Amino acid sequence: MTTRSEPFRVAVLGATGAVGQRFVTLLTGHPWFELTALAASERSAGRTYRDAVSWIQTRPIDETVAAMSVHTIDELMDHDFDVVFSALDASVARDIEPEFARRSLVVTNASAHRMDEGVPLLVPEVNPDHLALLPAAEDGADLPRGIVANPNCSTIGLVLALKPLASAFGFDRIFVSTLQAVSGAGLPGVSSYQILDNVIPWIPGEEEKLEIETGKILGRVRAGTIEPAEVAVSAQCNRVPVVDGHTLCVSVDLKGDPRLEDVREAWRSFRAAPQELGLPSAPAQPTVYLGDDAPPQARVHRDLGRGMTTSIGRLRECPILGYRFVALSHNTLRGAAGGALLAAELAVSRCARRGGE
Repeated sequence: MTTRSEPFRVAVLGATGAVGQRFVTLLTGHPWFELTALAASERSAGRTYRDAVSWIQTRPIDETVAAMSVHTIDELMDHDFDVVFSALDASVARDIEPEFARRSLVVTNASAHRMDEGVPLLVPEVNPDHLALLPAAEDGADLPRGIVANPNCSTIGLVLALKPLASAFGFDRIFVSTLQAVSGAGLPGVSSYQILDNVIPWIPGEEEKLEIETGKILGRVRAGTIEPAEVAVSAQCNRVPVVDGHTLCVSVDLKGDPRLEDVREAWRSFRAAPQELGLPSAPAQPTVYLGDDAPPQARVHRDLGRGMTTSIGRLRECPILGYRFVALSHNTLRGAAGGALLAAELAVSRCARRGGE
């Protein structure tokens, strides 16, 4: 928990896009964070958020937020915020996010800085110790400055399913084939003519992200940098006509030849720092095993744990790598804004706890 009496002042960059809208929705009524500023492109600046955004969320815009003015990014550059959430495109984020990180903690969903040496690529249940890469908060500051990156949306679901197995058994090789929802393409996304009655077997950059990011997330902090885990990942990524929810078909070579029930129990019993700290966005169960036959299914199971739980099923033997299973993760909640919000909560909680010791 945070011991601060006042909420942390936050801004959202890229507030009118699909992930930006998720940030706005999740921040409304948040117990720790107060949404104080919204930024978007110049064509949206000067308008109210209600008029600037093409709202696609099922939950209506909070009236207070709807009446807020949208700023350009430059207009917010010299303002003081405790936390800045970035939903910017990677090409823009590369230069802009370090500028905000001089004054604030930046938690970004963009890919621009994910593989930077000093940037934690954070999944709070998997590698909370990677927050040690951030510099210590300066005297009088409540939070450190710097950038914390949210991984690729498919990578998050994968490493959440793998972390209990890594801790219990260990492995060296993974094969994953993804079936990724159209919301993962953002706005305006994939055209209906392309995706209806179709599967698109290529998503630019996705396979490389899965293969590279997994090693960094599962790696260890050594001498102020990350020593990636020695794991080989082979990925194939497909876009499918599902609105939300990325499905991952995974094969893995677990060490020690555990029983299938031991593997299921590793997922069922998995808890980590967010659950121990009672963070507001943390699901009670980060991973849940649903059964050996039909689950998980995107339409049925993507919202488990308020969209923050990775659901798993179909565990069985694999004739090549030993074990195989299917995992499902909500790509715009756990895989984007929700995961970034949980990362910010963890950073705040760790900092507040240090301050009270």
